[in-house]
Amino acid sequence: MPFELPPLPYAENALAPYMSSQTLSFHHGKHHKAYVDKLNKLIEGTPYAKASLETIIEDSFEDEKNKGIFNNAAQVWNHSFFWNCMKPGGGGAPKGEMARHIDAAFGSYEDFAKKFKETAVDQFGSGWAWLILDQGKLNIIKTPNAVNPLSYGQRALLTCDVWEHAYYLDYQNRRPDMVQAFLDHLVNWDFVQRNLP
Repeated sequence: MPFELPPLPYAENALAPYMSSQTLSFHHGKHHKAYVDKLNKLIEGTPYAKASLETIIEDSFEDEKNKGIFNNAAQVWNHSFFWNCMKPGGGGAPKGEMARHIDAAFGSYEDFAKKFKETAVDQFGSGWAWLILDQGKLNIIKTPNAVNPLSYGQRALLTCDVWEHAYYLDYQNRRPDMVQAFLDHLVNWDFVQRNLP
């Protein structure tokens, strides 16, 4: 069964002005769709044709002959995850159990936000910033290109896409401003909480 482009969990204009409908239209409708279409072509007639996205990612990571399959599969997964990491009226400090987890791991939400932003901004070139669960502990990491926490056996809780196409129409080269807007106005902490085991 070929993979399909999942619909956005909100309207294309729902995250404006922090992420415009034009950005979402291109990012979801063009970039994400292209990864889905390319992946389906690459896995047709291979054992991966019936595998889950997670299995494809884990099996093809660092396999040079399947690099194209890994890149497209991981980008399909990353983007599907990323859309759910945001919601209209999101952002700011989490509440309840998630707030306790953040405070225990980083000292405070402010310290978490500072480290997350620094990690996202410091990713050289294309990639992702992640809040992860690794061996029972929260941590913040960055990954290049399509690489994601699944590649390392870690659990993803939150991500911010720092590929240039994710923000250039709205922020040009101002990645720090985009990451700050993501943290202040877009993060879907309910989704982050649901990713905890």
